[in-house]
Amino acid sequence: MSTPLLAFHDVRFGYGLNGKTVFQELTLEIEAGTVTAILGPNGAGKTTLLHLALGWLKPQAGQITLRDRPLASYGRGELGQLIGLVPQSEHNPFEYSLLEYILLGRAPYLKPLEMPGAEDARIARDALVRVGLAGWEGRSIARLSGGERQLVLIARALTQGPRLLLLDEPTSHLDLGNKARLLALLRDLAAQGVTILLTTHEPEVAAGLATHLVLMRGGQVLQAGPLLETFSSDRLSAAYGVPVEVAQVHGRQVVLWG
Repeated sequence: MSTPLLAFHDVRFGYGLNGKTVFQELTLEIEAGTVTAILGPNGAGKTTLLHLALGWLKPQAGQITLRDRPLASYGRGELGQLIGLVPQSEHNPFEYSLLEYILLGRAPYLKPLEMPGAEDARIARDALVRVGLAGWEGRSIARLSGGERQLVLIARALTQGPRLLLLDEPTSHLDLGNKARLLALLRDLAAQGVTILLTTHEPEVAAGLATHLVLMRGGQVLQAGPLLETFSSDRLSAAYGVPVEVAQVHGRQVVLWG
């Protein structure tokens, strides 16, 4: 059996000394080359899991490993070359141009105080093309719509050249056209060997993209495994706490509820 790219071993985590415990004994493995979607209601721990995977949060017990090596042993620059994060949103106090902002993704490859070079700019422009924003280099990020900002966050992550891409609700601000473009891009990245781990509130997004599924509720992993084995009416109902029915429409899986 191959070594997982990312693994959580009996991880316990809570916010603050007397804060809410999010994970008690979280154990989960993410195999290299997979697209794993994390589904579950608000408060399930989905975003916290991504922040633990990135090293932004530290487990209070247990261990997280990346490439069979403790995550805590990696330096920030080393992690930045391996893992990219696309958050739900991000506050920008400065009025960057899109090119300036996306070039921030090249920081893990630069020495302290080193300025990005021509190759960095080429990589950044290529990322803009890939998310459908070609020719937008000079636009101010402050003047973008919510959906456009989401595409820019994805472009910034792409400039890192990550082997593991983490996305937190990546389709939440996108219209149908940009959602289709994003899913096509993620499929392309997966075909190139990038491992993808994303949270989503949209079961149809998971069904149309993921190879593997993690169902969470209340900080616990209810089910984890290949999509075809875990994407079912009874298991989704258990995760969301409401009756859910998985149906086939024109060869695609859709979720009916209510």
